Amino acid sequence: MDEPLRRARAGTFGIFGINGFLLGMWVVHIPAIEDRTGISHSTLGSLLLLLAVGAIGGMQVSGPLADRFGSRRMVIIAGLVLSAATVGPGLASAAWQLGLALLVFGFANGALDVSMNSQAVEVEQRYGRPIMSAFHALFSVGGVAGSLLGAATLAAGWAPVTALLVAGGVGVVTVAAGSRWLMADRPRSRHDTAPAEKAQGRLSTRVLALGGIAFVLMLSEGVANDWSTLQVKEHLGTSDSVAALAFGAFSVMMTVGRFTADRVSGALGPVAVVRYGTLIAAVGMLLVVVSGLLPLTILGWALFGLGLSGCVPQIFTAAGNLGAGSAGTNMSRVVGLGYVGFLAGPATIGWITQVVPLTVAMVVPLTCVLVAATFAGAVRRT
Repeated sequence: MDEPLRRARAGTFGIFGINGFLLGMWVVHIPAIEDRTGISHSTLGSLLLLLAVGAIGGMQVSGPLADRFGSRRMVIIAGLVLSAATVGPGLASAAWQLGLALLVFGFANGALDVSMNSQAVEVEQRYGRPIMSAFHALFSVGGVAGSLLGAATLAAGWAPVTALLVAGGVGVVTVAAGSRWLMADRPRSRHDTAPAEKAQGRLSTRVLALGGIAFVLMLSEGVANDWSTLQVKEHLGTSDSVAALAFGAFSVMMTVGRFTADRVSGALGPVAVVRYGTLIAAVGMLLVVVSGLLPLTILGWALFGLGLSGCVPQIFTAAGNLGAGSAGTNMSRVVGLGYVGFLAGPATIGWITQVVPLTVAMVVPLTCVLVAATFAGAVRRT
């Protein structure tokens, strides 16, 4: 393997890591920013929707631009904008300012999400073996690092704007340093995309299938992120600190699984990763639903994270390998549908809990992973 390819892999690792880092820093400062702006929980919830709207918009814009100008260029632009936009929420002193800051932050994050995954597919293609899950593992590691550093700055009494300014500076340096190593994929011209457009009907069906699987998988992940701790507390009557073990187990196994999923994909293929992974996740969620014992419930959440860990990277790889001239566009559609699922999952569970207990509502992610297992063949290599 030549040195430029190794550097491209390292540079892409850095981009995934800094993306997770910036998001982790933002998340831990949400309560402090809420206090600074003087807004209510309900207002904050509404403003967070602007972040989601911005992210979906950024995803849809960046895909076609990556096809036209290359994912490397889009990664650099989106990464620098996201680094700068990280400071915005810390500067806000009113609801409208925070809403505007979150809209820009979300747009940049969505654009970076699609473009860095497109770059990862490009690197993986030239690497000759599965490495996509490792990139997503670095995103998880970056998120943990950002959360820990953010917690440390809060404990030290730093103002949110100061901490986020430092985070943004780290982002700028990381993107600037990594940009020299990113792979310069060839921008596509209108002539290049013509063959892909002739196969639009076939590709649209495949993209829709991949997007549907991404939707149910990321819906399940969103449910785990927002409801795992509350499920343990409500169902088993534990303290907050003990209940937090559920999300901790899920997150740790999600990260560990992503570091190992590439080897499984290389040996057994992406279909096996998704099919067996979702079946493991189903076993885990079944434990969560039926168990009345804390150790088994925590084990269930751990298995759920392990099973899901390698699935979404396989979906993104498959999307990025569809269509010679439309990889970025396909990626934006699949990532966008997945992100909608990630947002819809927690809200759906909230509505369902108005009529059934939270643990019973966990049948929704259980059903979702079984649906993904059924249609895992959509991620086959072409």
